[in-house]
Amino acid sequence: MSLSKQLYIIIAFIFLIIFTGNFIISVQNTKEYLETEASTKAQDTATSLGMSLKGLMKNKNDAEIQSIINAIANRGFYKEIRLENAVFTITKKELIQFEQNRQIDSSWKLSNLSVDKNLGEIESNNDDLELMQELEALESNSSSKMKIKEPKKYKFTPTKKLEQKSIKINFTASKNTKSIDTYAIIKLNKTLAKVTRAEKFDYVPQWFINAISINLKEMKSEISDGWKTTAIIYVSANAGDAYAKLYEQAKNGIIYSLIAFIISMILLFIFVQYLLKPLKNIEKLAQSISIGNFKTIEKLPYTTEMRNVAISMNDMSTKIESVISKLNKNLEKLTQKLSKDELTGLNIKQTFETDMKKMFISKSRGFIFTIKIDNLSAFAKTHTNDEVNQFIKKFAKVLEKCKQDKDINLSAYRFYGSEFALITDGINYEQAKNLTKLIKQNFEELAQEFGKKDIAHIGATPFNPIGTTQEMLLAANEAYEKAKLIGPNEAYIRDNDDLARDMNAWRDLVFDIIGNQKFEIDYIGDAKVLNGTNRGIVVMQEAFTKAFDLEKNPIPIGTFVSIAEKYEKIVDFDKAVISKIIDDIRKQNIKHNISINLSFDSIDNLDFIVWLKETLLKNKDIAQQIVFSLTAYAVTKNITKFKNFVDVVHSLDSKIIVKRFESKFIALDDIKDLDLDYIRLAREYTKNIKNDSSKQSFVEALVELTHLLNIKLFAENVIDEEDLEKVRELKVYAASK
Repeated sequence: MSLSKQLYIIIAFIFLIIFTGNFIISVQNTKEYLETEASTKAQDTATSLGMSLKGLMKNKNDAEIQSIINAIANRGFYKEIRLENAVFTITKKELIQFEQNRQIDSSWKLSNLSVDKNLGEIESNNDDLELMQELEALESNSSSKMKIKEPKKYKFTPTKKLEQKSIKINFTASKNTKSIDTYAIIKLNKTLAKVTRAEKFDYVPQWFINAISINLKEMKSEISDGWKTTAIIYVSANAGDAYAKLYEQAKNGIIYSLIAFIISMILLFIFVQYLLKPLKNIEKLAQSISIGNFKTIEKLPYTTEMRNVAISMNDMSTKIESVISKLNKNLEKLTQKLSKDELTGLNIKQTFETDMKKMFISKSRGFIFTIKIDNLSAFAKTHTNDEVNQFIKKFAKVLEKCKQDKDINLSAYRFYGSEFALITDGINYEQAKNLTKLIKQNFEELAQEFGKKDIAHIGATPFNPIGTTQEMLLAANEAYEKAKLIGPNEAYIRDNDDLARDMNAWRDLVFDIIGNQKFEIDYIGDAKVLNGTNRGIVVMQEAFTKAFDLEKNPIPIGTFVSIAEKYEKIVDFDKAVISKIIDDIRKQNIKHNISINLSFDSIDNLDFIVWLKETLLKNKDIAQQIVFSLTAYAVTKNITKFKNFVDVVHSLDSKIIVKRFESKFIALDDIKDLDLDYIRLAREYTKNIKNDSSKQSFVEALVELTHLLNIKLFAENVIDEEDLEKVRELKVYAASK
């Protein structure tokens, strides 16, 4: 996850925490305020109503009481206003009416009234009667017992906890001499007046009501008559108003927070982009360094930490570039030393073989010359070493001079002491004859200078695109032998009629092999890791294709590929090889990598690229085991197209190896641009490396370069154990025997 995304997530999370906390606190405070406000208003209303109704309590059934309560309730702020009786008046008539045994009537006198003390107390409520009795007692001024009259009304004062709607009153009924103890069940009508209104929440959603509970307490006020409470007024606030105000406040808070969040994220995005722009430049620089492009950040960031990192990255890039440049220069010098003859400055036989491969790949035409100095050993016996060396140097200059005089594409080589060779590209038979004449003339001048009659003989053969290097050297040597029979300093040139096989026959054979898949695949060259914990483990094998002619004789694969390319069958051949290798990986349960040799004609073919994508996507689970291999010279045919192919291969999770690597084909500065996974050295670089300090220096420098570029270096066909040990010491990644 990118740093910008992490910042966005962290900031959004912090914002969410802050908003959630503030929102909860705000809603809670608003809720508590609304509850307090509603309760206070309800209490004030209850007190006010109590004062208003106090004067009307003599007649608790007065209609004006209900009118006053209705007027207050119509304001809509209240859920319920209720007037409850605190003192109940019970008449003798009611006691007789609800007496349970139905044994008495109005002629009976009632006495000894009582109720459960937990419910309240009952007493006479006939105030006028009591007053008259007291006056009579004063007037009579008699000490005799005063006759008490029977009261007609009784006052029941309940306890505050009374919740029953009826009470049981025990009393004694007497008539004449008859007296009975009985009781009556009297229903109490506590509510004198009541107005209730439904709570309306209008637009407030139910989920909001369920989520937030607003508890509005019922407020009350007592109405007194003297020092006794006669009634209680109860007022309940309507929660609908509180919910509406709270919902509106919460909604506005959320809307504001969302707007603030969006604006904050936009500002954060702009700020982060500005802040991370230098970091992205640093990231690009790091990626460039990883693939070998050692650029620097020109515009340094203003932020101190970023600026310091950018400066450090620039220093690192410059230093690594300096190291690689130094390695490249060393490698170039070593390459020159390894590919040139020290005495004459001509190319050596290894370079001749490489250039022959180049001729095969480029489908060139021309001639191959073999030139040998006659009796050099006899000349050496009669001359000093300096004179012999001087003679060989001038002999080599003769060959170089021919290149300048005729302005032709000519390369000269020294194989051994007296054996030389030429490769001419793009000349015909007549031009080859003229070249030999020029060489012979120069040989005659050299003969006069050194007093040596026989200088050298020349044998030449046309380049055969379907042959091999050894076959052409053999043909040139045969021509050389014929030249010796002609006379001193003579030459013999074979013509095109000497080609060993008819091209039509080759075409038919190749078409049959590819069309019917009459080829076999072996897996050779077990490349094993040389150092580390995986030492000795096979990491790669090369898929080697074998084909046979009608007589079941093996066909040189180079010749086969050349013919297939000539007649545009190489794409079909590469497709068939890849398909068979994929089947083998599955059937044989191969776990290591397999390198597959490809022709440049295939990677330059759009149909092949499309087919390759489809095939590897279908076999995605083993795509990472497939390593596509091209020769170093093939890569140089079109670097841009090769890079495009590398991008395609990497997008499919497969890998790339360049084999037969020689610095003369791929400039060392260009390696970093190719994004390679592996490089396999040409075998000549590790052959007899134990005794060749130049080869050791070259391989060591290349190991350092590939390590910096994150490329694994392979050595090929290291047969000698001492050579293998030296390769291991030089930290080459893997080698095959």
